[in-house]
Amino acid sequence: MSMRSNRVAEQMKKELTEILSRKVKDPRIGFLTVTDVEVTGDLQQATVYITVLGGEEEREGTLKALAKAKGFIRSELGARIRLRKTPELMFEFDESVAYGNKIDTLLRELKDSDPS
Repeated sequence: MSMRSNRVAEQMKKELTEILSRKVKDPRIGFLTVTDVEVTGDLQQATVYITVLGGEEEREGTLKALAKAKGFIRSELGARIRLRKTPELMFEFDESVAYGNKIDTLLRELKDSDPS
């Protein structure tokens, strides 16, 4: 990514966190965290990585609610960030946290099973 894409992605992350916590009032959206935003080089598309506290039901409900509120979120983002065209948003779960926890658990199990 270019420097401009990185700056736009960081600004979008900050604004999306604010919008999702304060403006979106859908009860299906649980406790979520925006972990990262990746913007394409032409600033046309943005992938928003989120984590959701809870089980699979909460995750799926949150994803459906975000898909339904995508237009509102994009218009709010467009009003806050001055770009010629507001990027199209795609929401995805950030699996890196779960992956990191799995690796941590495996390392602890190895340490506990080590006889020395």
